[in-house]
Amino acid sequence: MIDVNDPQLTSWVKVPENSDFPIQNLPFGIFSTADRTKRVGVAIGDQIVDLKVLHVLGYLENLPFVLEDFDSPTLNRMMARGKQATRELRARLSKLLRSDRPDLRDKEHHAGQALVAQAEAAMHMPVEVGDYTDFYSSEDHARNVGKMFRDPDNALLPNWKHMPVGYHGRASSIVVSGTPIKRPQGQLKPADDAPPVFGASRLLDFELEMAFITYPGKPMGESISTAEAEDYIFGLVLFNDWSARDIQKWEYVPLGPFLGKNFGSSVSPWVVTLDALAPYRVAGPVQDPAVLPYLAYEGDSHYDVQLAVDIIPPAGQAQRVCDSNLRHMYWNMRQQLAHQTVGGCNLRGGDMLASGTISGPEPGSFGSMLEISWRGTKPVAMPDGTERKFILDGDTVRMTGHAQRPGAARIGFGEVSSRIDPA
Repeated sequence: MIDVNDPQLTSWVKVPENSDFPIQNLPFGIFSTADRTKRVGVAIGDQIVDLKVLHVLGYLENLPFVLEDFDSPTLNRMMARGKQATRELRARLSKLLRSDRPDLRDKEHHAGQALVAQAEAAMHMPVEVGDYTDFYSSEDHARNVGKMFRDPDNALLPNWKHMPVGYHGRASSIVVSGTPIKRPQGQLKPADDAPPVFGASRLLDFELEMAFITYPGKPMGESISTAEAEDYIFGLVLFNDWSARDIQKWEYVPLGPFLGKNFGSSVSPWVVTLDALAPYRVAGPVQDPAVLPYLAYEGDSHYDVQLAVDIIPPAGQAQRVCDSNLRHMYWNMRQQLAHQTVGGCNLRGGDMLASGTISGPEPGSFGSMLEISWRGTKPVAMPDGTERKFILDGDTVRMTGHAQRPGAARIGFGEVSSRIDPA
Protein backbone atom coordinates (compact mmCIF):
# COMPACT_ATOMS: atom_id res chain seq x y z
CA MET A 1 0.00 0.00 0.00
CA ILE A 2 1.35 3.42 -0.99
CA ASP A 3 2.27 5.76 1.89
CA VAL A 4 0.53 9.04 1.06
CA ASN A 5 3.29 10.90 2.94
CA ASP A 6 6.07 9.30 0.89
CA PRO A 7 8.36 12.19 -0.14
CA GLN A 8 9.04 10.47 -3.48
CA LEU A 9 5.43 10.83 -4.63
CA THR A 10 4.80 13.31 -7.43
CA SER A 11 1.64 14.59 -9.07
CA TRP A 12 0.58 15.10 -12.68
CA VAL A 13 -0.73 18.47 -11.47
CA LYS A 14 2.16 20.93 -11.67
CA VAL A 15 3.43 21.87 -8.22
CA PRO A 16 5.79 24.88 -8.12
CA GLU A 17 9.09 24.49 -6.29
CA ASN A 18 8.74 25.17 -2.53
CA SER A 19 4.96 25.13 -2.77
CA ASP A 20 3.14 24.74 0.53
CA PHE A 21 0.81 22.25 -1.13
CA PRO A 22 2.53 19.22 -2.65
CA ILE A 23 0.71 15.92 -3.07
CA GLN A 24 1.86 14.88 0.42
CA ASN A 25 -0.20 17.70 1.98
CA LEU A 26 -3.68 17.93 0.38
CA PRO A 27 -5.26 20.34 2.89
CA PHE A 28 -9.01 20.94 2.91
CA GLY A 29 -10.82 24.26 2.59
CA ILE A 30 -13.95 26.03 1.35
CA PHE A 31 -13.78 27.99 -1.89
CA SER A 32 -16.04 29.64 -4.44
CA THR A 33 -15.65 31.17 -7.88
CA ALA A 34 -17.80 33.32 -10.15
CA ASP A 35 -19.65 30.20 -11.31
CA ARG A 36 -19.23 27.82 -8.35
CA THR A 37 -20.98 28.23 -5.02
CA LYS A 38 -19.14 27.63 -1.74
CA ARG A 39 -17.94 24.04 -1.62
CA VAL A 40 -15.17 21.74 -0.38
CA GLY A 41 -11.83 21.86 -2.14
CA VAL A 42 -8.34 20.47 -1.66
CA ALA A 43 -5.19 22.43 -2.47
CA ILE A 44 -2.42 21.04 -4.66
CA GLY A 45 0.23 23.36 -6.03
CA ASP A 46 -1.55 26.52 -7.16
CA GLN A 47 -4.74 24.60 -8.00
CA ILE A 48 -7.86 23.53 -6.10
CA VAL A 49 -9.48 20.14 -6.59
CA ASP A 50 -13.27 20.54 -6.54
CA LEU A 51 -14.58 17.58 -4.53
CA LYS A 52 -18.19 18.18 -5.56
CA VAL A 53 -17.17 17.74 -9.19
CA LEU A 54 -15.13 14.63 -8.38
CA HIS A 55 -18.12 13.11 -6.61
CA VAL A 56 -20.49 13.89 -9.49
CA LEU A 57 -18.05 12.36 -11.98
CA GLY A 58 -17.85 9.17 -9.94
CA TYR A 59 -14.26 9.37 -8.69
CA LEU A 60 -15.21 9.15 -5.01
CA GLU A 61 -17.32 6.00 -5.20
CA ASN A 62 -17.20 3.46 -2.35
CA LEU A 63 -16.23 6.13 0.15
CA PRO A 64 -18.58 6.96 3.07
CA PHE A 65 -19.65 10.34 1.71
CA VAL A 66 -22.64 11.77 -0.14
CA LEU A 67 -22.70 14.71 -2.54
CA GLU A 68 -24.01 17.11 0.13
CA ASP A 69 -20.87 16.54 2.22
CA PHE A 70 -18.88 18.38 -0.47
CA ASP A 71 -21.60 20.70 -1.79
CA SER A 72 -21.48 22.56 1.51
CA PRO A 73 -20.34 26.01 2.71
CA THR A 74 -18.29 24.46 5.55
CA LEU A 75 -16.26 21.32 6.22
CA ASN A 76 -18.51 20.34 9.12
CA ARG A 77 -20.65 17.85 7.17
CA MET A 78 -17.60 16.14 5.74
CA MET A 79 -15.86 16.00 9.13
CA ALA A 80 -18.96 14.48 10.73
CA ARG A 81 -18.07 11.26 8.90
CA GLY A 82 -15.10 10.84 11.26
CA LYS A 83 -11.36 10.34 11.04
CA GLN A 84 -11.31 7.02 9.21
CA ALA A 85 -13.55 8.42 6.49
CA THR A 86 -11.48 11.56 5.90
CA ARG A 87 -8.30 9.48 6.01
CA GLU A 88 -9.70 7.24 3.24
CA LEU A 89 -10.72 10.34 1.28
CA ARG A 90 -7.21 11.80 1.46
CA ALA A 91 -5.76 8.47 0.31
CA ARG A 92 -8.17 8.38 -2.66
CA LEU A 93 -7.26 11.92 -3.65
CA SER A 94 -3.56 11.12 -3.42
CA LYS A 95 -4.10 8.13 -5.71
CA LEU A 96 -6.06 10.17 -8.26
CA LEU A 97 -3.43 12.91 -8.34
CA ARG A 98 -0.32 10.74 -8.52
CA SER A 99 1.77 11.13 -11.64
CA ASP A 100 1.67 7.37 -12.33
CA ARG A 101 -2.14 7.09 -12.19
CA PRO A 102 -4.04 7.70 -15.45
CA ASP A 103 -7.57 7.57 -13.95
CA LEU A 104 -8.12 11.34 -13.88
CA ARG A 105 -4.88 12.46 -15.50
CA ASP A 106 -5.76 11.10 -18.94
CA LYS A 107 -9.35 12.33 -18.95
CA GLU A 108 -8.62 15.92 -19.79
CA HIS A 109 -12.27 16.96 -19.87
CA HIS A 110 -12.83 15.65 -16.35
CA ALA A 111 -9.55 17.07 -15.08
CA GLY A 112 -10.46 20.45 -16.53
CA GLN A 113 -13.75 20.42 -14.62
CA ALA A 114 -12.19 19.26 -11.36
CA LEU A 115 -9.29 21.72 -11.17
CA VAL A 116 -9.67 25.42 -10.39
CA ALA A 117 -6.83 27.93 -10.23
CA GLN A 118 -6.41 29.29 -6.71
CA ALA A 119 -5.94 32.74 -8.23
CA GLU A 120 -9.52 32.58 -9.56
CA ALA A 121 -11.09 31.44 -6.28
CA ALA A 122 -12.23 33.16 -3.11
CA MET A 123 -11.49 31.35 0.14
CA HIS A 124 -13.93 31.24 3.06
CA MET A 125 -14.05 30.18 6.69
CA PRO A 126 -13.28 26.46 6.53
CA VAL A 127 -15.60 25.45 9.37
CA GLU A 128 -18.57 26.71 11.32
CA VAL A 129 -16.98 27.14 14.73
CA GLY A 130 -19.40 26.13 17.47
CA ASP A 131 -17.02 26.72 20.36
CA TYR A 132 -13.54 28.19 20.65
CA THR A 133 -10.97 27.63 23.39
CA ASP A 134 -7.72 29.57 23.68
CA PHE A 135 -4.92 28.02 25.67
CA TYR A 136 -1.82 29.57 27.25
CA SER A 137 0.66 26.77 26.58
CA SER A 138 4.03 28.32 25.69
CA GLU A 139 6.29 28.48 28.73
CA ASP A 140 8.48 31.20 27.25
CA HIS A 141 5.44 33.39 26.55
CA ALA A 142 3.99 32.81 30.02
CA ARG A 143 7.34 33.62 31.63
CA ASN A 144 7.73 36.80 29.61
CA VAL A 145 4.26 38.02 30.60
CA GLY A 146 4.89 37.06 34.23
CA LYS A 147 8.16 38.98 34.27
CA MET A 148 6.46 42.09 32.88
CA PHE A 149 3.38 42.15 35.06
CA ARG A 150 4.21 40.10 38.15
CA ASP A 151 7.25 38.94 40.11
CA PRO A 152 10.15 38.27 37.72
CA ASP A 153 11.46 35.62 40.12
CA ASN A 154 8.09 33.84 40.18
CA ALA A 155 6.85 34.53 36.67
CA LEU A 156 4.64 31.44 36.31
CA LEU A 157 1.43 31.20 38.29
CA PRO A 158 1.29 28.20 40.68
CA ASN A 159 -1.06 26.18 38.45
CA TRP A 160 0.76 26.72 35.14
CA LYS A 161 2.91 23.56 35.12
CA HIS A 162 0.09 21.39 36.41
CA MET A 163 -2.51 21.97 33.67
CA PRO A 164 -2.94 23.51 30.21
CA VAL A 165 -4.54 26.81 31.26
CA GLY A 166 -7.19 28.11 28.87
CA TYR A 167 -10.39 30.13 28.51
CA HIS A 168 -13.47 29.94 26.32
CA GLY A 169 -13.36 32.66 23.67
CA ARG A 170 -15.80 34.13 21.18
CA ALA A 171 -16.45 31.91 18.15
CA SER A 172 -18.60 34.39 16.20
CA SER A 173 -15.72 36.80 15.54
CA ILE A 174 -13.28 34.26 14.09
CA VAL A 175 -12.80 35.26 10.44
CA VAL A 176 -10.84 33.96 7.48
CA SER A 177 -7.57 35.44 6.24
CA GLY A 178 -8.03 38.65 4.26
CA THR A 179 -10.92 39.94 6.37
CA PRO A 180 -10.07 43.39 7.78
CA ILE A 181 -10.18 43.80 11.56
CA LYS A 182 -11.59 47.02 13.00
CA ARG A 183 -9.64 48.51 15.91
CA PRO A 184 -11.73 47.81 19.02
CA GLN A 185 -13.05 50.32 21.52
CA GLY A 186 -13.66 49.89 25.22
CA GLN A 187 -12.69 51.04 28.66
CA LEU A 188 -9.06 52.04 29.12
CA LYS A 189 -7.18 53.08 32.25
CA PRO A 190 -4.09 54.94 31.08
CA ALA A 191 -3.07 55.95 34.62
CA ASP A 192 -3.39 53.90 37.82
CA ASP A 193 -4.44 56.95 39.84
CA ALA A 194 -7.08 58.19 37.36
CA PRO A 195 -10.58 56.93 36.49
CA PRO A 196 -11.13 54.84 33.34
CA VAL A 197 -11.94 56.43 29.99
CA PHE A 198 -13.68 55.16 26.86
CA GLY A 199 -11.86 55.04 23.56
CA ALA A 200 -10.12 53.06 20.87
CA SER A 201 -7.41 50.64 21.91
CA ARG A 202 -3.96 52.19 21.73
CA LEU A 203 -2.08 48.93 22.34
CA LEU A 204 -3.40 46.62 19.62
CA ASP A 205 -1.39 43.42 19.31
CA PHE A 206 -1.23 40.15 17.39
CA GLU A 207 -0.61 36.76 18.92
CA LEU A 208 1.08 34.08 16.83
CA GLU A 209 -0.84 30.85 17.40
CA MET A 210 -2.00 27.66 15.74
CA ALA A 211 -5.40 26.08 16.28
CA PHE A 212 -6.65 22.56 15.84
CA ILE A 213 -10.13 21.67 14.62
CA THR A 214 -12.09 18.76 16.06
CA TYR A 215 -14.26 15.97 14.79
CA PRO A 216 -17.47 15.41 16.80
CA GLY A 217 -16.49 14.11 20.24
CA LYS A 218 -17.99 11.82 22.83
CA PRO A 219 -21.34 12.50 24.52
CA MET A 220 -21.50 15.10 27.27
CA GLY A 221 -20.18 13.67 30.52
CA GLU A 222 -17.51 11.50 28.90
CA SER A 223 -13.86 12.48 28.62
CA ILE A 224 -11.27 11.90 25.90
CA SER A 225 -7.89 10.54 26.99
CA THR A 226 -4.52 11.60 25.63
CA ALA A 227 -4.31 8.18 23.96
CA GLU A 228 -7.59 8.84 22.12
CA ALA A 229 -7.13 12.54 21.44
CA GLU A 230 -5.74 12.33 17.90
CA ASP A 231 -8.80 10.37 16.77
CA TYR A 232 -10.77 13.57 17.42
CA ILE A 233 -8.39 16.06 15.76
CA PHE A 234 -9.02 16.78 12.07
CA GLY A 235 -6.26 19.28 11.36
CA LEU A 236 -4.60 22.61 12.06
CA VAL A 237 -4.71 26.21 10.86
CA LEU A 238 -2.63 29.31 11.51
CA PHE A 239 -4.36 31.51 14.07
CA ASN A 240 -3.91 35.21 14.88
CA ASP A 241 -5.50 35.95 18.25
CA TRP A 242 -5.81 39.73 18.04
CA SER A 243 -5.50 41.38 21.46
CA ALA A 244 -6.21 44.88 22.78
CA ARG A 245 -3.68 44.97 25.61
CA ASP A 246 -4.95 48.14 27.27
CA ILE A 247 -8.58 46.97 27.33
CA GLN A 248 -7.41 43.56 28.50
CA LYS A 249 -5.29 44.93 31.34
CA TRP A 250 -8.16 46.87 32.92
CA GLU A 251 -10.85 44.19 32.56
CA TYR A 252 -9.19 40.81 33.08
CA VAL A 253 -9.41 40.67 36.89
CA PRO A 254 -11.35 38.71 38.11
CA LEU A 255 -12.84 36.75 35.20
CA GLY A 256 -10.17 36.90 32.52
CA PRO A 257 -10.22 37.97 28.83
CA PHE A 258 -13.37 39.57 27.43
CA LEU A 259 -13.53 42.71 25.23
CA GLY A 260 -9.75 42.72 24.88
CA LYS A 261 -10.04 39.49 22.88
CA ASN A 262 -13.54 39.04 21.45
CA PHE A 263 -13.41 41.63 18.66
CA GLY A 264 -11.64 39.36 16.17
CA SER A 265 -9.40 36.38 15.50
CA SER A 266 -8.06 35.46 12.06
CA VAL A 267 -7.40 32.00 10.62
CA SER A 268 -5.76 30.60 7.50
CA PRO A 269 -8.23 29.05 5.01
CA TRP A 270 -6.56 25.66 4.44
CA VAL A 271 -6.83 22.97 7.13
CA VAL A 272 -3.74 20.75 7.16
CA THR A 273 -4.61 17.31 8.43
CA LEU A 274 -2.82 15.82 11.40
CA ASP A 275 -1.93 12.86 9.16
CA ALA A 276 -0.03 15.14 6.76
CA LEU A 277 2.12 16.37 9.64
CA ALA A 278 3.06 12.86 10.81
CA PRO A 279 6.66 13.08 9.46
CA TYR A 280 7.21 16.14 11.64
CA ARG A 281 6.43 14.69 15.04
CA VAL A 282 9.05 15.59 17.65
CA ALA A 283 9.54 15.01 21.35
CA GLY A 284 8.22 17.62 23.74
CA PRO A 285 9.98 19.14 26.75
CA VAL A 286 10.45 17.23 29.98
CA GLN A 287 7.46 18.22 32.07
CA ASP A 288 8.54 18.87 35.64
CA PRO A 289 6.75 18.39 37.98
CA ALA A 290 5.25 15.20 36.63
CA VAL A 291 1.72 15.72 35.33
CA LEU A 292 -1.36 14.03 36.76
CA PRO A 293 -2.17 10.66 35.13
CA TYR A 294 -4.93 12.01 32.84
CA LEU A 295 -2.37 14.34 31.20
CA ALA A 296 0.35 11.72 30.76
CA TYR A 297 1.03 10.56 27.20
CA GLU A 298 3.32 8.26 25.24
CA GLY A 299 5.32 8.98 22.10
CA ASP A 300 6.24 12.15 20.25
CA SER A 301 3.25 14.50 20.37
CA HIS A 302 4.75 17.87 19.46
CA TYR A 303 5.25 19.06 15.87
CA ASP A 304 8.13 20.86 14.17
CA VAL A 305 6.34 23.65 12.28
CA GLN A 306 8.30 26.79 11.41
CA LEU A 307 6.32 30.00 11.89
CA ALA A 308 6.92 33.61 10.91
CA VAL A 309 5.23 36.98 11.36
CA ASP A 310 5.62 40.07 9.15
CA ILE A 311 4.21 43.56 9.66
CA ILE A 312 3.39 45.34 6.39
CA PRO A 313 2.71 49.08 6.73
CA PRO A 314 0.39 50.82 4.26
CA ALA A 315 2.15 50.97 0.88
CA GLY A 316 5.30 49.86 2.65
CA GLN A 317 7.79 47.04 2.79
CA ALA A 318 7.25 44.03 5.02
CA GLN A 319 9.30 43.73 8.21
CA ARG A 320 9.90 40.29 9.72
CA VAL A 321 9.33 40.56 13.47
CA CYS A 322 9.16 36.92 14.55
CA ASP A 323 10.53 33.50 13.63
CA SER A 324 9.16 30.84 15.95
CA ASN A 325 8.14 27.17 15.97
CA LEU A 326 5.19 25.12 17.19
CA ARG A 327 7.63 22.78 18.92
CA HIS A 328 8.20 25.46 21.57
CA MET A 329 4.90 24.53 23.23
CA TYR A 330 5.07 23.09 26.75
CA TRP A 331 1.60 21.51 26.58
CA ASN A 332 0.72 19.55 23.42
CA MET A 333 -2.60 19.13 21.60
CA ARG A 334 -3.32 15.73 23.13
CA GLN A 335 -3.00 17.19 26.62
CA GLN A 336 -5.08 20.23 25.74
CA LEU A 337 -7.91 18.09 24.40
CA ALA A 338 -7.78 15.72 27.38
CA HIS A 339 -7.92 18.65 29.79
CA GLN A 340 -10.76 20.33 27.86
CA THR A 341 -12.93 17.21 28.17
CA VAL A 342 -11.86 15.74 31.52
CA GLY A 343 -14.77 17.37 33.34
CA GLY A 344 -17.30 16.03 30.81
CA CYS A 345 -17.32 18.92 28.32
CA ASN A 346 -18.47 17.59 24.95
CA LEU A 347 -16.88 18.51 21.61
CA ARG A 348 -18.70 19.36 18.42
CA GLY A 349 -17.36 18.99 14.92
CA GLY A 350 -15.67 22.23 13.94
CA ASP A 351 -14.72 23.31 17.46
CA MET A 352 -11.46 25.26 17.43
CA LEU A 353 -8.82 24.97 20.14
CA ALA A 354 -5.96 27.45 19.85
CA SER A 355 -2.47 26.99 21.23
CA GLY A 356 -1.95 30.34 22.89
CA THR A 357 0.91 32.61 21.86
CA ILE A 358 3.87 30.61 20.54
CA SER A 359 7.10 32.16 21.78
CA GLY A 360 10.57 30.68 21.79
CA PRO A 361 13.43 31.39 24.20
CA GLU A 362 15.09 34.16 22.16
CA PRO A 363 13.74 37.68 21.46
CA GLY A 364 13.57 36.96 17.73
CA SER A 365 11.12 34.14 18.43
CA PHE A 366 8.67 36.07 20.62
CA GLY A 367 5.11 35.70 19.30
CA SER A 368 3.52 39.05 20.22
CA MET A 369 4.38 42.74 20.10
CA LEU A 370 3.91 42.87 23.86
CA GLU A 371 7.05 40.74 24.12
CA ILE A 372 8.89 41.92 21.00
CA SER A 373 8.72 45.58 22.08
CA TRP A 374 8.78 44.59 25.78
CA ARG A 375 5.70 46.62 26.72
CA GLY A 376 6.69 49.36 24.25
CA THR A 377 10.18 49.98 25.66
CA LYS A 378 11.97 48.48 22.63
CA PRO A 379 10.34 49.78 19.43
CA VAL A 380 10.80 47.85 16.19
CA ALA A 381 12.33 49.85 13.32
CA MET A 382 10.43 49.53 10.04
CA PRO A 383 11.95 49.80 6.52
CA ASP A 384 10.01 53.02 5.87
CA GLY A 385 11.69 54.78 8.83
CA THR A 386 8.76 54.47 11.22
CA GLU A 387 8.67 52.43 14.42
CA ARG A 388 6.23 49.94 15.90
CA LYS A 389 5.55 49.29 19.55
CA PHE A 390 2.13 47.87 18.73
CA ILE A 391 0.03 47.64 15.54
CA LEU A 392 -1.12 50.84 13.83
CA ASP A 393 -4.17 51.49 11.63
CA GLY A 394 -3.48 50.39 8.07
CA ASP A 395 -0.88 47.81 9.09
CA THR A 396 -1.28 44.28 7.77
CA VAL A 397 -0.03 41.40 9.90
CA ARG A 398 0.91 38.29 7.93
CA MET A 399 1.65 34.92 9.51
CA THR A 400 3.04 31.96 7.59
CA GLY A 401 3.95 28.42 8.57
CA HIS A 402 5.44 25.27 7.10
CA ALA A 403 7.18 22.08 8.11
CA GLN A 404 10.32 21.19 6.18
CA ARG A 405 13.39 19.02 6.66
CA PRO A 406 15.61 16.76 4.52
CA GLY A 407 13.93 13.48 3.62
CA ALA A 408 10.36 14.72 3.99
CA ALA A 409 8.02 16.78 1.82
CA ARG A 410 7.37 20.41 2.67
CA ILE A 411 3.97 20.72 4.35
CA GLY A 412 2.73 24.30 4.39
CA PHE A 413 -0.26 26.21 5.73
CA GLY A 414 -0.33 29.16 3.36
CA GLU A 415 -0.89 32.34 5.33
CA VAL A 416 -3.24 34.28 7.53
CA SER A 417 -3.12 37.96 6.68
CA SER A 418 -5.33 40.78 7.97
CA ARG A 419 -5.31 44.59 7.85
CA ILE A 420 -6.24 46.78 10.79
CA ASP A 421 -8.89 49.40 9.99
CA PRO A 422 -9.58 52.45 12.19
CA ALA A 423 -12.11 52.22 15.02
